[in-house]
Amino acid sequence: MPAVTYLLIHGGGSTGRFWDRVVPLLDAPAIAVDLPGRNGTPGGYARTTVEEEVASVLAQVDAADPGDPIVIVAHSSGAMPVPGVVAGLRDAGREVERIVLNGALVPAEGGTGLDCMKPHHRDGLLWAVDAAAEQGETITMPGAPDDPEQLRSAYGGDPLSDDDLAFAADPVRCVPDGVHHYFQPIHWSQAVGVPVTYVLNERDRPVSTSMQEVMAARVSSPGRIVRYPGGHCPAITDPSWLAEVVNR
Repeated sequence: MPAVTYLLIHGGGSTGRFWDRVVPLLDAPAIAVDLPGRNGTPGGYARTTVEEEVASVLAQVDAADPGDPIVIVAHSSGAMPVPGVVAGLRDAGREVERIVLNGALVPAEGGTGLDCMKPHHRDGLLWAVDAAAEQGETITMPGAPDDPEQLRSAYGGDPLSDDDLAFAADPVRCVPDGVHHYFQPIHWSQAVGVPVTYVLNERDRPVSTSMQEVMAARVSSPGRIVRYPGGHCPAITDPSWLAEVVNR
């Protein structure tokens, strides 16, 4: 197998530290990026667009200057900038060997992250954004809760162990986030030709399994859908399993 560099993109309300348990288990070097406003990365999170996320990821890749083909690994809403990242890497003459998505938001061509949400989540977010706009305010999502127990069953699957809960709720990786990027159009046509493996979480709570089935079919062939019998974050709950999928 040729040498590669893994490019890891975290999802909403998180940071590059989301991948701390996975990185040591990968069989090649990894760049775990921080999207804008996290861990000192330039930009703010409150009104960040997908285009700004793409630019931030590409800048961090350029700074790392990997010499090998790139494998992109993205979790949840971290998939939204992936097509633009693929296009930008190609424009820079960098090869993208393949993509691994996990519980990832993949709208239809030109659609938005809103289209991938459970209907009551989408409707509630639209209402909240409209109400905030009337007051001249911007909606953001809170970071680490005062009581971590709120997260123990939030991701679906089995309740988090004490160790997993402490890991997930740690403020180095559980951070405030914005919602503006969910309103931006996504064009997976930018990534055409790159093989995609979709890791589908069968007991996911934030992203419905039925929607994951639809989203996986948009970008993966049946042989490239891998099913995880747990919740939304195998990078936390079963990093060895996820690393094996990524490595192969």
